Amino acid sequence: MALRCALLIEANENSCSQSCFCGAAPGPAAAHSRAMPPVASLTAIDDITAFAARIAAGDRAALARGITLVESRRADHRAAALQLVQVLLPRTGTAMRVGITGVPGVGKSTTIDTLGANLTAAGHTVAVLAVDPSSSRTGGSILGDKTRMARLAVDPAAFIRPSPSSGTLGGVAAKTRETMLLCEAAGFDVILVETVGIGQSETAVADMTDFFLVLMLPGAGDELQGIKKGVLEIADMIAVNKADGDGAIRARAAAAEYQAALHILAPASPHWTPPVVTVSGLANEGLEALWQQVLEHRRRLTASGELASRRRAQQVKWMWAMVEDRMLSRLRGDAAIRARIPALEAEVAAGTLSATLAAEEIVGLVS
Repeated sequence: MALRCALLIEANENSCSQSCFCGAAPGPAAAHSRAMPPVASLTAIDDITAFAARIAAGDRAALARGITLVESRRADHRAAALQLVQVLLPRTGTAMRVGITGVPGVGKSTTIDTLGANLTAAGHTVAVLAVDPSSSRTGGSILGDKTRMARLAVDPAAFIRPSPSSGTLGGVAAKTRETMLLCEAAGFDVILVETVGIGQSETAVADMTDFFLVLMLPGAGDELQGIKKGVLEIADMIAVNKADGDGAIRARAAAAEYQAALHILAPASPHWTPPVVTVSGLANEGLEALWQQVLEHRRRLTASGELASRRRAQQVKWMWAMVEDRMLSRLRGDAAIRARIPALEAEVAAGTLSATLAAEEIVGLVS
């Protein structure tokens, strides 16, 4: 089957650009997807049902549009997105969900590109949800992960969706959970979630995936720095990357230190002790053994019932996260609150009103 455009095609666009990684020549969108309805028209339940059917059939342009829909902040898009996810929900839950994090420069994109290529060669279909950090000043993101995953970008069995973090803690986009469900409904059996990895709380990605992989650098100074951020406490595996060439000896030394450190931490699961491995994403070394550990983790947690229990708990946490998101949206959308906020901000900035009292007043205005 010809590879369709996996990139976002906005509702007002009708052609692919030279920067598109779909593998087809730039041209009319009809060459990539037949009669795709614009996102703005997806308001009626009949439209949603038909749209969901196209996603379930593996239409990549439909999947990209669906992700655009769930990421949109427009009220009508949000209502349509809720319907879309609900219609597709019975088709979700079967994929292997793997979160991958690590500091910038550790080689996340290179490792994911190589690992993903290995998986597609073995017959898997892989969706990569790559989250780029958003600028705190402009709110923009480079979204360059796709350029760093050259093999997967042109692999017909893979789908890469870069999204901005938009300031969300945990290094995941606000709608990563919904995006993951859409990819599962589209038939992808492996979901790789690459987080920002810039020192924020990484518990968010651990709360939406089955396996949490932490990539570490060898010889980066304080080998145990990760403990201070608490990331080791939620890791299901630690992989010291760049264990090739001159870095192999440093990688083995770093792995030994992490292994010793893990002995003093209580495992997150009674059925799994996090291993420490050395890999090279660039040289494709150690990744087969790494994936076998992921499969073994899934086998053990499935047999014990912990995987099903963990996913149920994740669903409940997701519900409360959505409650907080909706409450914050309602607060920001209230005209009376918007009118009062500039004065409160001015008083807090001037030091005449404490931030605590200002926050209490804003919350009081909600009711």
